[in-house]
Amino acid sequence: MSKFEWRKQLKELYLPKNQPVIIEVPTMNYLTIEGRGNPNGERFREKIETLYSLSYGIRMLPKKGITPEGYFEYTVFPLEGVWDLDEEGRKLDYLSKEHFVYKLMIRQPDFVTKELYDSVLEMVKKKKPDLQLDNSKFERIGEGLCVQAMHNGSYETEPQTFALMEQFCSQNNLKRVEKTHKEIYITDVRKTAPEKLKTVLRFKVAEI
Repeated sequence: MSKFEWRKQLKELYLPKNQPVIIEVPTMNYLTIEGRGNPNGERFREKIETLYSLSYGIRMLPKKGITPEGYFEYTVFPLEGVWDLDEEGRKLDYLSKEHFVYKLMIRQPDFVTKELYDSVLEMVKKKKPDLQLDNSKFERIGEGLCVQAMHNGSYETEPQTFALMEQFCSQNNLKRVEKTHKEIYITDVRKTAPEKLKTVLRFKVAEI
C-alpha cells in the first residue's frame, strides 16, 4: 500500500487556491495544546515541540514493534492554530501579540484513539520529560461550514487575505460566526523566508 500523503490526497483541505472558497470541514482527530501570550517566546516553541514529539511518536510506533489496529503509513499532518484575543486585547485599537489566546493542534489519522494517545504520552514522557506533555489533549474537532484561502507571504500581511475572505462572504450570502480563525502552516517558518510562507486561513461561516 502506498504512503498516505496529505499534500496529494487532501488538497481541498490543505492546499486551497489564493482566492477564497467555501468548504465543509468534517470532524477529525487532533492532538492539541492551549496557550496565551506572544508566540515568539520559548514557551510557544516548546508547545510545538510537544505536539510534534507526540505525533511522531504515534507515526513511528511500528518501529517499536507496535502496530495499532488500522495503522497505515502516512506523512505527519501540518501544524494548525486557532487564534483569538483575550478581553483586554479586544478593547485595544491595535493588535497586541501579548494578548493572543491560541490552541495549537496537529491532525491525527482515524486509527488514533484516546487510549493510543495515552500510551504514546507515557512513552514520550520517559524520553522527553521536560516537554509540556501534561498540557496536551486528544480531541475530536469539527469545524463545519467555513471559508478559507491560501495566504502567501508574511504573517503580518494576513489582514489582506482576510479582507478578501470577508468580501467573498458578503458576495455569497455568508456571515462570519466567530471572531476566532484557524491558520494551517504549510511551510516551516524556521526554514522559509517570510515572503515565501504559505498559510491556510480559515474561519467558520453560516448562510444568511
